[in-house]
Amino acid sequence: MASTNTKSVLFVCLGNICRSPIAEAVFRKMATDAGIVDKWVIDSGATSDWNIGNSPDARGLACLRSHGIETSHRARQVTKEDFLSFDYILCMDENNLSDLNRKAKAVKNSTAKIELLGSYDPQNQRIIKDPYYGSAEDFEKVYEQCVRCCQAFLKGNS
Repeated sequence: MASTNTKSVLFVCLGNICRSPIAEAVFRKMATDAGIVDKWVIDSGATSDWNIGNSPDARGLACLRSHGIETSHRARQVTKEDFLSFDYILCMDENNLSDLNRKAKAVKNSTAKIELLGSYDPQNQRIIKDPYYGSAEDFEKVYEQCVRCCQAFLKGNS
C-alpha cells in the first residue's frame, strides 16, 4: 500500500508496449520536472498477457526520445494486487475500461479509481487510439494526448 503522503497511478492499455508506457514515461518526467516524483508511485500495465517482459514498441521509444524522454519499462500484465495498491488506474479506451472494471469486481475491497486517461483531456478527446498498426505520426498523436491528459491529471492531484 502506498503511504498516506504518496499517491499512485497505473497507466493501462491492451499490450503495455505503446500507449501506457508512453503515458507512464510522460507522467514520470512531469513529476520529476515538478520536483514531486518522490511523492508518486508510477507504473504501467496491460489488460492482456501478450507482451509480458517486452520493451515498448520501437516507434514509441523513438517518439519519447525525440521529446527528451527515456524509459526502461518492460511490459507487464495488471494484477489483482494493483486494484488494492494503486490510487488511480488510468486506461486508454473503452475496451480497457470494461476489462479493468470486470477484473476489479473479482478483487475483494478493490480501492483503485478506474478511469479513462482521456477523461482529463482539456480537448475532450476521451479515447487514446492504439497506434500499433499506424505510423510514427500516430505515436506522436498518442504522445500529445498523453501530455495534455497527464498535465491535467497532475495539476488536479498535486
